[in-house]
Amino acid sequence: MSASERTSASRPLWQQVLNDLERRIASGDIVDRFPTDKELTEEYGVSRHTVREAVQRLRARGLVDRHRGRGSFLTDGVLTQPLGGLYSLFRAVEEAGLEQRSEVLYLGVDHDPEIAARLGLPPKAELVRLERIRFAGGEPLAVDDAWLPADIGRQVLDVDFTRAALYDVLQELSAVQLTSADETLTPVVPDAELATLLQLDEGEALLRVDRLARSGQRPVEYRTTLIRGQRFRYTSSWRSEEGPAPTTAFVDTHPER
Repeated sequence: MSASERTSASRPLWQQVLNDLERRIASGDIVDRFPTDKELTEEYGVSRHTVREAVQRLRARGLVDRHRGRGSFLTDGVLTQPLGGLYSLFRAVEEAGLEQRSEVLYLGVDHDPEIAARLGLPPKAELVRLERIRFAGGEPLAVDDAWLPADIGRQVLDVDFTRAALYDVLQELSAVQLTSADETLTPVVPDAELATLLQLDEGEALLRVDRLARSGQRPVEYRTTLIRGQRFRYTSSWRSEEGPAPTTAFVDTHPER
């Protein structure tokens, strides 16, 4: 038995079921209707108490809603992304079964001393900037602003990003493969321009995600994404045997409750 298998086996049964359900939700294996307690009991070979404990944790995180007389369903219209891994918004949308497309607001060479410094470059360094509105299922989801060093970014200047994923394009054209990233998540109150651009409901908040991505030790992308808090949810799991948890912030998406 491997070390990871021994660690997994030492966790409570409800935790093992919860971990697998989170994986299946994130990968799109479970869509819309959520299995009943009876179905999960039979599938995992555990007691109903164990299943209820795991499902209750999912409900507490807002991932599952129970409807009397109809059963449980994944939360309507919310895309889920576990923290702690390098991911693509393009993939998150497509894996949710929604049509993914982008409207390019800007693609060209630009300068920004602060972002250049984040990328480890001189203040006047040329950068390639790609700014887009990201859509999920026909509705605007986020405003995405990505900056690349010019030697890498120039190769994407002629790409049509309407339905293309930047990370796939980078790997294909420049053999750049992202290996790590640091992210900061901050709640944001949108101004009138952003509210119009993203067709926000009254009182709807945004989540700002700042990401610095690397290939090996080299910073190769700095990105700011303003994403609709009601349409996208980050999840995180922490276990005592795996050491300190990453620093995360909780945002209540239902402040009226």
